[in-house]
Amino acid sequence: MMSRMATDRPTQLPLYAQVEATLAARIADGTYPPGTQLPNEASLLASFGISRTTLQKTVQNLIARGLIEIRRGKGTFVTQPRLTQPLTELSGFVEDMRAHGRQPSARLLAKRIEAASEAVAGKLSLKPGAQVVHIQRVRIADGTPLSFDETWLPKDIGEKIIENDLEAEPIFALLEEKYGLPLIEAEYRLEAIAADKAVARALEIAAGSPIFLIERTSYCDGNRPVDYEKLYYRGDQIQFVTRLARRKPQDP
Repeated sequence: MMSRMATDRPTQLPLYAQVEATLAARIADGTYPPGTQLPNEASLLASFGISRTTLQKTVQNLIARGLIEIRRGKGTFVTQPRLTQPLTELSGFVEDMRAHGRQPSARLLAKRIEAASEAVAGKLSLKPGAQVVHIQRVRIADGTPLSFDETWLPKDIGEKIIENDLEAEPIFALLEEKYGLPLIEAEYRLEAIAADKAVARALEIAAGSPIFLIERTSYCDGNRPVDYEKLYYRGDQIQFVTRLARRKPQDP
C-alpha cells in the first residue's frame, strides 16, 4: 500500500504528511463520510506500513484541521460539519437538531432534588435554599455528544418532569404539551469558556477545549421563570448567529 501511495504523493513530503493527505482525500471524497469511524490503529498501521509514532503525528494533524475527532472509549471518527444555529427564537435542542436534519438523542446523567443555590434561586425567583429539581443530560446529534445540559426547575414542576423518560422526551415539550405551561420568552447569556474536567468528560473532549456556555432562563405566562439552564456546547461542532436591527437614532 505504501509503495502505491508514494507514487501518488510527492516523495519529498514526510511520511506522516503522505498518510495525512491520503486520509484527508478519503474524507473529502466520501470514502469516510461524516460521523463514520476510521479503521482502528492496528488496521491503519498495517495498511500503510508505518510506525505508531508516524500515525500519531498524522492523527494529531487531522484533528487540528478539524477533520477527525477522538471519542474516548469509542475510537476515531470523521467530524460532522459545524452547525450554524440562529439565536432568533426560543427553541429546544430536539427542535434545533431536526431542523438541521440531525438525529437527536440524550443520555441522562443525574436527576435529583436539592436546595437551590443563591444563583439558581435568583434565576427562578425563589428564596435561596428552596427545593428545586436538578437534571443533567448529554445531548447528542447523530451519535456525537454536542452539549452538556444542566436544568433546574421549581420543585412543583420538576417533580412531574422527572417522572418521564428524559432520554426520549424533551423538557420543553413536556412543559408545554403535558403540563400546560407554554413558554413565552427566554433570557440568554452566551460566553466562550474552557471545558473543565466534568464537562469535558461528558462531551468526550479534552479538558480545556473551547466551548460555549449558554445560560437560559425560560418564562411562561405571567412572566414566571420555570426553567433555568446552563448549556455547554462544543465549540468545534457549532456556531451561533443572530441578526440585529439598527438602533434608531434618538432625537437630540
